[in-house]
Amino acid sequence: MRPRGRGGAAGVLAAVLAAALLAGCAQSVDPIERLGKKAAQRVRPHGPAAEPPYRRWGLTAPLAPAPRPAARPPAAPAAGPGLPPVVSRVRTRDRVVFLTYDDGAEKDPRFVDMVRELRLPVSMFLTDSVVGPGYGHFARLQAVGASIQNHTLDHPALRGLPYAGQRAEICGQQDKLRSRFGQRPRLFRPPYGAYDRTTLRAAARCGVAALVLWRAAAEGDGSLTYGGGGHRLRPGDVVSLASGETAPLTLRERTTRVLREAQRRRLAVGRLEDYL
Repeated sequence: MRPRGRGGAAGVLAAVLAAALLAGCAQSVDPIERLGKKAAQRVRPHGPAAEPPYRRWGLTAPLAPAPRPAARPPAAPAAGPGLPPVVSRVRTRDRVVFLTYDDGAEKDPRFVDMVRELRLPVSMFLTDSVVGPGYGHFARLQAVGASIQNHTLDHPALRGLPYAGQRAEICGQQDKLRSRFGQRPRLFRPPYGAYDRTTLRAAARCGVAALVLWRAAAEGDGSLTYGGGGHRLRPGDVVSLASGETAPLTLRERTTRVLREAQRRRLAVGRLEDYL
């Protein structure tokens, strides 16, 4: 006859071992769980990584989407037979304004991020002697949706110059931009907004579809100055933001101020090339 105590002791021993193993597992897992909980607490659901793009760029609300432009927008009146139109404000009923940037002196990589994240359809009017070796920066801007347009080779005041000189400045930059970006610009902005009929003839010869001036300009401190037609942004306005490395505000900051004013006027940002 088998002693009854041996089986009972074995059962008790097994139970103790099982309890110890369970306790050991619990102790080994518990620190990991605690670390996981702490890590989860550090991840703020509304932290910088999850912050909406518009807040990252200093806006209090998302940008309004631009309306779909007409398949054939109204043609701007030509400056004369065979000459391109001169545009400072687009004739449209769409509640849009157009952001245009001159020269190409500022090459802040964060501006590329801003254009990409806010999906800004900006137009960059580039001067070869100002851009210098920095064309790669503008290739990145083009890759995120910016358009590349002509602002001459050397940034001279064109008005009064002979035809050959004006044509060399405009056509030369047309050729250079085509070789670098794969397409010939359609739009041209004369430096300082200075042009004459000779400029129009040269621009037409170089394949320019329109001379683009501006009705509103963002100054270095972000304030807006206006041409004729009232001291506020209106639908169809072309806004110029000149590039200046010595300006009190960065190009990003000046852009934010223009966007805030556009939002205050319930205006979206349109793509200029869709309207000209």
